[in-house]
Amino acid sequence: MTTSFVLDALNQAICQRCASKSGIDPPVGSVGDSYDNALAESTVGLFKTEVINFLGPWKTVGRVEWEPLKWVNWYNTQRLHSAIGYVTPQEAEEAFYANLNFFDKVA
Repeated sequence: MTTSFVLDALNQAICQRCASKSGIDPPVGSVGDSYDNALAESTVGLFKTEVINFLGPWKTVGRVEWEPLKWVNWYNTQRLHSAIGYVTPQEAEEAFYANLNFFDKVA
């Protein structure tokens, strides 16, 4: 990956989440410890199990590039997660911010 590609993806994520806040928290662990990238690695493992190994073999690079986009969209908008009360991550995030706004108005 090129630096400009990664920065474009980061800027897009920031703008979609909260355009007025551009501060980013550092990772929980330090580089090289057991917590470094643990969440990302477990998600990549799910992707490999559910898509790469299940739907392969892959005939074109374009297909390999398209499948992660479809899977991430499904994972965030349709897949129910037991750890967050059997709702989608998108619903959980919307409820979280709705509660923040509610408590700001109450205070």
